[in-house]
Amino acid sequence: MSIAPVMMPEAEFRAAGTDLSERRRSGVSKGPLIDITRSGESGISWDANGAASIGALTTTAAVAADARLAAGYPGLAASAQGLATPQVRHLATIGGNLAQRSRCWYFRNPHIDCLKKGGDACPARTGNHLYGVAFDLGGCVAPHPSTLAAALLAYDARVMTNQRDALTITALLGDGSDGRRDHALAPGEMITRIVLPPPLPGERAAYKRAIGRAHAEWPLVELCARAVIADGKFQFVRLAAGGVAPVPLRLAACEATLQGRAVNAVVIADAARQAVSGATPLPMTAYKLDLLEGLVRDLLEQLAV
Repeated sequence: MSIAPVMMPEAEFRAAGTDLSERRRSGVSKGPLIDITRSGESGISWDANGAASIGALTTTAAVAADARLAAGYPGLAASAQGLATPQVRHLATIGGNLAQRSRCWYFRNPHIDCLKKGGDACPARTGNHLYGVAFDLGGCVAPHPSTLAAALLAYDARVMTNQRDALTITALLGDGSDGRRDHALAPGEMITRIVLPPPLPGERAAYKRAIGRAHAEWPLVELCARAVIADGKFQFVRLAAGGVAPVPLRLAACEATLQGRAVNAVVIADAARQAVSGATPLPMTAYKLDLLEGLVRDLLEQLAV
């Protein structure tokens, strides 16, 4: 008679543990812990071209409060300032924010199987998916929980790990089609640093979220927008949305609508309508498309002033 081997849960890295602690209390995470608070990288440094490099253990509060980051990357600083609560921001790290797990209540319930826990289906598809995706990319229908990932996508950031260099946000998180994973990090691989390109001359940026309560809520929809406006036209545009897909989403159709066009109300309204191009909302999530269109219009009007 053969005895099947017992599969031990994978070890998990712990820094501040703002997400991990909750998962362990609920019984969703059970593996051994590896404390990285003494071995990881923290702090913000700058190269000769004015590009920022942020250690993965840098707190969200430090990202939000850094005056040079706010001047060069205002969309990122505003994103950091807007998430969670002051208490969480003073503990939570930028690396942890990128690598956190799904906030879906089916995933967080230890008694329910789902794709991310080895199940063969996503129960939210036929269950309560009120806070789910409006761009269904396959598999899991929970939106990715990282606010900073959306901002870093807008800034074309690169992620360094202890095993790989210069991962794009898309390479780190995947394209959203694999519902079994929240990120593409291998076992034992941890984020060490985030590197940003130099700010563009004359660029402006902003961040805004739509939430169900005044404070401390995961956004229903969020948007980070960058633009360079010269000679009355949009010379450069980046729009990255969170809360609407299993991964942060570049609004490519919206960007193409704006590129090279005059900065006026008609063009901005046209671009806002394009923000929902390709959307595939679930029965309960069509409302997110109205929120996304409104956020695009609001931020573009803000940047145009």
